[in-house]
Amino acid sequence: MAEHRSMQRGALLDAARSLLSEGGTEALTFPALAERTGLARSSVYEYFRSRAAVVEELCEVDFPVWAAEVAAAMEGAESPEGKVEAYVRRQLALVGDRRHRAVVAISASELDAGAREKIRAAHGGLIAMIVEALDDLGHEQPRMAAMLLQGIVDAAVRRIELGVAEQPGAITEAAVAMALRGVRG
Repeated sequence: MAEHRSMQRGALLDAARSLLSEGGTEALTFPALAERTGLARSSVYEYFRSRAAVVEELCEVDFPVWAAEVAAAMEGAESPEGKVEAYVRRQLALVGDRRHRAVVAISASELDAGAREKIRAAHGGLIAMIVEALDDLGHEQPRMAAMLLQGIVDAAVRRIELGVAEQPGAITEAAVAMALRGVRG
């Protein structure tokens, strides 16, 4: 029975990921989740009491996976500048990944405190790693620089998501160049 419940919970989270990547947080509704999973709407409420609870659980499950991939890319880099480049490149490479698309949709939405806390916790390790790399580069204010650097990444993510004129690769190269020039500055 417990196994069946965890399978259904997994199916609901998967459906939530798809809905988020297709239509953002507005698309994530209980009727849509019920329809996608073939469960009765009342059953969806047995697993999650609200949309916020679904988002919170996705944050708990997906953000650490995503953060671990970025961390692994940074750990593979030889120099502080290489770490900065890996930090930017890996996040942008994950934009096309379905799991990451859900993460992007969640990040762009108005979140309740619980979800924000879980995202902050997952991001915390990454920010700590980038602060360290910026510190190694001799940055005066590595924490502030880390936040600005993430701003470049977030803007590039949005630009890739919009599917505007440029190819994702061109956006990535521009973001990397800007980040590296900025951190050297």
